[in-house]
Formats: sequence, C-alpha cells, structure tokens
Amino acid sequence: MKRILDVVVSGTLLLLTAPILVPVMLLVFLQDFHHPFYMGQRVGRGEVPFAMIKLRSMRIHSDRTGVDSTSADDHRITRVGRFIRAYKLDELMQLWNVLMGDMSLAGPRPNVQRETVAYTTIEKRLLTVRPGITDLASIVFSDEGEILKGAADPDLLYNQVIRPWKSRLALFQLEHQSIGLDLRVIWLTAISLVSRRRALGGVQKILATYGAPEELCIVASRAGPLQAAPPPGAEFIVTKRFEVPN
Repeated sequence: MKRILDVVVSGTLLLLTAPILVPVMLLVFLQDFHHPFYMGQRVGRGEVPFAMIKLRSMRIHSDRTGVDSTSADDHRITRVGRFIRAYKLDELMQLWNVLMGDMSLAGPRPNVQRETVAYTTIEKRLLTVRPGITDLASIVFSDEGEILKGAADPDLLYNQVIRPWKSRLALFQLEHQSIGLDLRVIWLTAISLVSRRRALGGVQKILATYGAPEELCIVASRAGPLQAAPPPGAEFIVTKRFEVPN
C-alpha cells in the first residue's frame, strides 16, 4: 500500500507542478548556463547509494567544498537558489526518485555517506527503509539554514544541535510507521508552507498520540533554543565533524 501511494501521488504531483518547475528550471539554466539539476549521492535503504535529484540552488561544483550542511547565508547559494529554497522547490524534483523507487514520500531524510558512516548502531536503523522526501524532523527543522547561519563550522553545529534530535524524531516515526502516519506527515508538510506554527502544533499532536518522551516534545515545539546532545546511541556530544565518540 505504501508503494502504491508513493507511485500515485508522486506521478500526480509531478504533472501538477510541471507548470511551476519548468520555468524555474529555465531560470536556473539562464543564470550560469549550466544544467538546472543537482544529482547528489545519498545513502538509501540497505546502505545502497543512489543519485538524489534536486533543482540546483547552488553554484556548480559546490559539493566539492566538503561542507554538507548549508546555512541561510551560505555564499554558495545563487540568487535564484534562494527563491528555490524559500519555497522548497528544490525538493519537488525528488518526486522523480519516489516514482523510480529510490525514495518514499514519507521517511527519514537521506544523508551523504560522510554522515551515515558516523551513524551509531541505533541510527543505522534509519537505513533499513526507503528514505523520504519529508518526515517529522523535516517539519521541525525546516529552518535548518537559519539555525546554522553565521556558524564557523556548520557541519559541527549540525551534528551537535540538529542531528541528535532529527535522528530521534526519525526513529520515533519509524517505530510507529503506518500509512495513516505517513498521510498526516505529508499533510503537515504542506501546511508548513503556509503556517509553520500550525504544522508544529500538528507534530505535537502526533508525538502526544504515540507517547513520545517529554524531552523530544519540548525540542519539537521549537519554543526555545536548541540544546546540544549526543546522537541516539552515543554517550557524548560530537566534538569533531562526523565523529561520534562512543
């Protein structure tokens, strides 16, 4: 049923959003006369790599800098790219990955291998299912770029204050996965484009329904500053990029 939902919805949305995507693709091409797509290598189900497609929002070869986390003030983002990121248009192209079977509509967000090799044993459970376009963590941390803005080392800050909670949210969703939950997450993702407050409220209801730990509910409310924490399954906060002390 989940695969049928993925195919029907992704195919329909690709057709419906084509009038938006095609003009934006042209704008991306015209800004530097390079192809409008970014094919990023990600780790999928069973730790098998796949090419995740996005509308390109950065300058060509930006991935060669070795920096994976992107802040809102990242100089690699183009002018058109800022528009693309503001409305999450870059993520829409991943509907093609869903249609092809590399991804699902709802599931843990895929990461680059430099990050997945640093996963703890518990986090590696996220690699047993198809990665998704959206999940609870995508809604809670939709402002990831703003969180990392101005950071001297965005990757390190990501691993200290975002990754621990994103992984916990993704694991929580995996533990309670169902078609019904997938549909609620997809709906809240759409709502978040209009009202982040309402979307976060919806996340809180889901967490309460399934009995999430209070600490996770507090973080997911985004009512206060994020606190550094160890990734799930680790004893210490990450102190170096892509290093998890156990």
